[in-house]
Amino acid sequence: MAEDLKLTVQENPVEETVIKVFRCAKVVKGGRRFSFAAMVAVGDRAGKVGIGYAKAKEVPMAVDKAIKDARKSLAKVVLNGQTLPHQSKGKFGATKITLVPASPGTGVIAGAGARAVLELAGVHNVLTKVYGSTNTKNVVRATMDGLLKLRAPETIRELRGVSVEPVKRW
Repeated sequence: MAEDLKLTVQENPVEETVIKVFRCAKVVKGGRRFSFAAMVAVGDRAGKVGIGYAKAKEVPMAVDKAIKDARKSLAKVVLNGQTLPHQSKGKFGATKITLVPASPGTGVIAGAGARAVLELAGVHNVLTKVYGSTNTKNVVRATMDGLLKLRAPETIRELRGVSVEPVKRW
């Protein structure tokens, strides 16, 4: 029984990264009351990634709730080796992000929020550009939107009903 439990844990090693902790102050008669919110990304660095956002009175509780939320939203992302199969655009609110596949050795050229999501998804070579609002919450959600729009070449071929023959070069 215990061995089965260990096997399931080892098969799916999901890592967590706290992207940002937000602090909010409410002014009351006795002074300020603080509440916290956490934005967290989880992933297995092999094509599965999820994001979570949660609020609580204490930072550790907010992080734990956000991790639980992120694990519920885990989604499969299509990759082409260590990069993306094609260019993709994600949008959330006033934020737009463009994700561009890059050649090996380029690295993850992205800001903190997008970098965390891309690295936990297993992307090693990518270029990004954010347009509009650079709010961390929106950038993270727009990045997730862009990743979920990715499709494998085989899927596109099936959808279009096209058989692709290798290109002859002379």
